[in-house]
Amino acid sequence: MGSVSIGVWLASGYAIVLLLIGYLIDTMARRAARRVESDASGGFVYHEDHDAWLCPEDQWLWPQAFDPENRVMRYRGSPSICNACPVKDTCTTSSSGREVVRAVDVWPASEAARFHRGIAVSVAALGVLWPIGMALSGPSAAELIVLLTALLVVVVGSLPLWSHLRRSPAMFPDAVAAGVRIESLDESLLTRDALAAGQARRRAQYGSDRRSTMVEDQEEATG
Repeated sequence: MGSVSIGVWLASGYAIVLLLIGYLIDTMARRAARRVESDASGGFVYHEDHDAWLCPEDQWLWPQAFDPENRVMRYRGSPSICNACPVKDTCTTSSSGREVVRAVDVWPASEAARFHRGIAVSVAALGVLWPIGMALSGPSAAELIVLLTALLVVVVGSLPLWSHLRRSPAMFPDAVAAGVRIESLDESLLTRDALAAGQARRRAQYGSDRRSTMVEDQEEATG
C-alpha cells in the first residue's frame, strides 16, 4: 500500500466521513422528533396493546379520529371525566376533554422526517463522488482498490438511508379499519367545539350550576 498517494487516502477517508455525517444528521433528527413527541404527551403513556393513552390520573384516552393530512391519530379523554379531574387546570383548558396525538408513520415517513432523511442521503451521496472522481484520474492498481473499497463502503452503508425514502405510507392504520373516523384538523376542532358546547348545555341543567350563576349575576348587579 506504499504506492497509494495521500490524495487517494484523503478522498477515501472523506467519503466515509461524509457517510458518517449523514447518519449523524439522521440520528439527531430522529432523537429531536422523539423528544418533541415525548414533551407533547405531557406525562401520558401510550399502551400499544390497547391503542390508547393512560393519563397520570389513571384515565384512558381512546382513539377518536385519524387525520390523513397530518398522518396522526387523535385520542381524547371523556369530557365528563376530564372536567371533573382535580388537576384539570394543569392539564388542559378544553371543555371537550384532553387530546393527545400520535404519529402513525414510523421514521422517516412524516414530512419533517423525510426532509432530514433527504439531507442525510444527500450528504452521503456526496461521499460517492470523491472516490469516483479520483478513480477517473488514472490511479494505480493499488489506488484503484482503495477507492473502490471506499466506494463500496459508502454505497452499502447508505442503503438503509435511501431505501426508506422511496417507501411511502400506503395504508391507513388498523384503528381506522376498526371504525375510527377520518377527520382533518379543522373537522377535529369543530368536533371539540361541539363537545364543549354539549357539556355546557348539560351543565346548565344542573341545579347547583343554575344557583351558582344566579349568585354571580346578583353579585354583579349589586357590585
